[in-house]
Amino acid sequence: MTQFVPVIESLLDTDLYKFTMMQEILHHQPETQSEYAFKCRNRPATPLSSFKDEIEAQLDHLCQLRFADDELAYLGSLRFIKSDFVDFLRLFQLQRRFITVSVAAGRPDDLDIRVKGPMLHCMLFEIYLLAIVNEVYFRQFPQAPALATGRARLAAKVAQLQQLGDQPLHRFPFVFFDFGTRRRYSRTWHEEMVQTLARDVGHFMRGTSNVLLAKRHGLTPIGTMAHEYLQAFQCFGSRLRDFQKNALEHWVREYRGDLGIALTDVVGTDAFLRDFDLYFCKLFDGVRHDSGDPFEWGEKIIAHYQKMKIDPSTKQLVFSDGLNLERAIALYRRFADRARTGFGIGTDLSNDCGQEPLQIVMKLVSCNGQPVAKVSDTPGKGMCEDENFLNYLCDVFKIERQ
Repeated sequence: MTQFVPVIESLLDTDLYKFTMMQEILHHQPETQSEYAFKCRNRPATPLSSFKDEIEAQLDHLCQLRFADDELAYLGSLRFIKSDFVDFLRLFQLQRRFITVSVAAGRPDDLDIRVKGPMLHCMLFEIYLLAIVNEVYFRQFPQAPALATGRARLAAKVAQLQQLGDQPLHRFPFVFFDFGTRRRYSRTWHEEMVQTLARDVGHFMRGTSNVLLAKRHGLTPIGTMAHEYLQAFQCFGSRLRDFQKNALEHWVREYRGDLGIALTDVVGTDAFLRDFDLYFCKLFDGVRHDSGDPFEWGEKIIAHYQKMKIDPSTKQLVFSDGLNLERAIALYRRFADRARTGFGIGTDLSNDCGQEPLQIVMKLVSCNGQPVAKVSDTPGKGMCEDENFLNYLCDVFKIERQ
């Protein structure tokens, strides 16, 4: 019998924005009910359904974990995390009854994974689940050759970065962050990769989205908001047309100047910018790209700031969609004389070990019994389970259906 090896050993082993979104929900919408759905966008070499039992066992273990005192102390040391939220987490434990795993109806190779229940008790499942599915899947391959490949490729990336030198090539320096938790090859490889980059190119690598790794290695935890936060406001009582403004307004009231990077593509960048008026342009430090052509997006954002009579060099453009170092450096060269830039690099760092990565996501599909939608700037990245609601949303925001 194969020995059980946990994928997740600490509830801090997740991305910072799960906590920042969770805190806002606790303070303003604690009664919210939610449903999340898992999706794999590519075809794995081995059907995911064959790993169902191991994934179930990993979830059983996950739901036994609690936050340790030193972990809560670390969260409490972050100036934007409030003491009542830490007290809530002190009592918190993931509930196994809220997550189900089954073979997808009519698709015997696929898994149907659902998380359904109070949003405060469901939203943390996402990153843990995605990390579990990835690691369970990649354990089928010989580990020594994979790690050797990963180390060789990482060494080449370090050398590429070191060639950039110590002085900025443009007005603002090149900086990037690890965004690799959800699609990492394994927990141990993720930590080794982060340690290596922090040690060898720490003047470029300015932090990680993973809270546990930030705590362990003295790095800056990085993250603000994700799609689920803005999607939830599609059901929070305001007119649908005003959901983005409502979400951004709540964020500003909660964090009062901290965590000032807004996500732009929940209903597409054009629709976002129609809501991102002078008020929000001044209140937020910058914006994050997560779909569509990043070069076009960057030009569009800079033009929008200029239209609002705001100097783009006072704002930050954060790119985080499927980046590798080559693309990040090219974007840096395009924009770093006009705006501050930052690059969240995920899979290309945490899962570049020789096997094709899984393109898996877990997205919010309903809130308070009503459908919600993400309409991406990239065809295929959107997600909605109700065609009527999607049509209505697109009509309200003047979006062409993909």
